[in-house]
Amino acid sequence: MKDALFQSIQLGSLTLANRIVMPPMTRSRATQPGNIANEMMAEYYAQRASAGLIIAEGTQISPMGQGYAWTPGIYTQEQIAGWKKVTDAVHQKGGKIFAQLWHVGRVTHPDNIGGEQPISSSALKAENVKVFIDNGTDEPGFVDVVEPREMTKDDIKMVVEQYRQAALNAIEAGFDGIELHAANGYLVNQFIDSEANNRTDEYGGSIENRLRFLGEVVEAMVDAIGAERVGVRLAPFTSLNGTVDATPVETYTAAAALLNLYKIVYLHIAEVDWDDAPETPKVFKTAVREAYQGVLIWAGRYNSERGEEAVVEGTADMIGFGRPFVANPDLPARIQHGYPLAAHDPNTLFGGAEKGLTDYPEYTA
Repeated sequence: MKDALFQSIQLGSLTLANRIVMPPMTRSRATQPGNIANEMMAEYYAQRASAGLIIAEGTQISPMGQGYAWTPGIYTQEQIAGWKKVTDAVHQKGGKIFAQLWHVGRVTHPDNIGGEQPISSSALKAENVKVFIDNGTDEPGFVDVVEPREMTKDDIKMVVEQYRQAALNAIEAGFDGIELHAANGYLVNQFIDSEANNRTDEYGGSIENRLRFLGEVVEAMVDAIGAERVGVRLAPFTSLNGTVDATPVETYTAAAALLNLYKIVYLHIAEVDWDDAPETPKVFKTAVREAYQGVLIWAGRYNSERGEEAVVEGTADMIGFGRPFVANPDLPARIQHGYPLAAHDPNTLFGGAEKGLTDYPEYTA
């Protein structure tokens, strides 16, 4: 039981050393101008290479896909070269790393996308959602999002193509694979969730229609780089960034079944993780396990005990530990040996430099 998280596991052609995942966490430290991954980020990820799998922070697939200041992209040659520094550093430490491909849709502000109006499944503004912009200081300036315009069929085709190209770019940059960010209220999620999608064409209405965009994006990426290098992240019960689904169990069980058809290498589910959030229903976890046959990653309010339990009982194959990885670069060793965990400084999560990114030490007795 105690060693459940430290059994190796196959992920496509990769053999992972343990079941511990570093999930994607936005840190907003890309080099400007150009939103380019850099040496500082390479050091940060390399310090955490003892994770069985690292999923790098959300990376926009196009200028329109950017939701926040200072996040990295993966659509220019300079950005690909920047990420190559990161993947080389992680691989030199024996780690495995996937890129998370990201389009925020309506969760942005014109200041972050060259003055354009954001795009989404529908012309519905995300209520009570703020994003941060570069206000000329080191401190991000938070502003309300604006109303997006509904994507045309041509827009949809174009964005699917951007995802396909971003997947190819990620492999060129040396990533072991990619994760499609279809969670947390961003663009793909804006198609999936009923309350964010009021379309009347084949991309709206029924669950099957609302999952169509997800399927088209996944199909394009699987065709480009192979199913064994494509994972998907979903967030069935979160209302983050203003997306809510009326029937999440039904919708997301159908999503899991759809993704199983494409034989994606893993399904990564983000549970709601604020303090008084409801538990994810057990019946849903069982339904997902039945619908999807690949590697299942769960992330949320897991500590080592809950993570071990989930792996032993078979609801999960791997467990994502997010915030603990911020201040504990050697998190797997700390879990394995029962060492105490350091706490992170919330003031240094977004923006800034090395402080709060690469200066957290490994444990010494």
